[in-house]
Amino acid sequence: MNVLQGALLGLIQGLGEFLPISSSGHLLLAQKLFGLNGSDAAMKMLDILLHVGTLIPVLLVFWREWIDMIAHPVRNKTLLKLITASVPTLVIYIIARKVLVVSDEIRGFSVFDSGWFLGVSFLVTAVFLLLCDRFAASRRSASSRTEVSFLQAVIMGIFQGAGLLPGVSRSGSTIFGGVASGMNKDKAARFSFMMSAPAILGSLLMEGKDAIEEGYIRDIDLFPSIVGIAVAAVTGFAALRFMLKMISKVPLSWFALYVALLGIAWLLLQLAGSPLVPAFALPAAVPAAAPAEVENAVGFLRVMLA
Repeated sequence: MNVLQGALLGLIQGLGEFLPISSSGHLLLAQKLFGLNGSDAAMKMLDILLHVGTLIPVLLVFWREWIDMIAHPVRNKTLLKLITASVPTLVIYIIARKVLVVSDEIRGFSVFDSGWFLGVSFLVTAVFLLLCDRFAASRRSASSRTEVSFLQAVIMGIFQGAGLLPGVSRSGSTIFGGVASGMNKDKAARFSFMMSAPAILGSLLMEGKDAIEEGYIRDIDLFPSIVGIAVAAVTGFAALRFMLKMISKVPLSWFALYVALLGIAWLLLQLAGSPLVPAFALPAAVPAAAPAEVENAVGFLRVMLA
């Protein structure tokens, strides 16, 4: 990977993290365009580092909120709600690793890394955004000062789990989850963007541990990665400020139209058997999870949400 590629990946990450178009889906598209191996361990680590770049604007834009919730955790329960929202996402991640198994190396949401499901994922994002506008239209008078409830945090966390699928926008799905649970778009968007902080930190800790233990962090191109992180931070800051300002003014249906066209184009290429896109099939047959594994995973979900 060269510096220009690193900068373009950073640009895609910065815009896609906060615009509801799926940064993961667009990064996968870009990696295929550049001929980069998206399933390579070092490339996965680069994806996490680019996400760290977009963590910076979240910390900067909401710095007053972060200081207040950390300094007054009893009065300001936002931090606890953010942690609560992360639990369903983690549980979905764990269940996926139990149920979706191709091999020891390819399991969970990694089975979608080739991009075979990307067209459907973009269409799912489009549906979420269209429904979000429809629900929000009936709540234009809702107060943006209404606090997020713990139940709403859990619902948004569940939809954040859907955003683990490449092509399903994390911000789009969580904003929809918030609006569907009774929030207006402005409040849902603010909480959604803040939810990205624990999600990114959690991914960094898990992937960073593997990178150090397995040694593939040495395979990352250092300077292009630094450039990508910097570009992701700058463009992410601009995209975040734009969305906070325009979320209640601009219909999300415009973004829905874009990702729908992208998804349809991807599916048409697959139907035509184009060598540019992977066939609509898993990399290998996924064996059914053992009943005990499913039972344990579901039991864990019930305990965590109890």
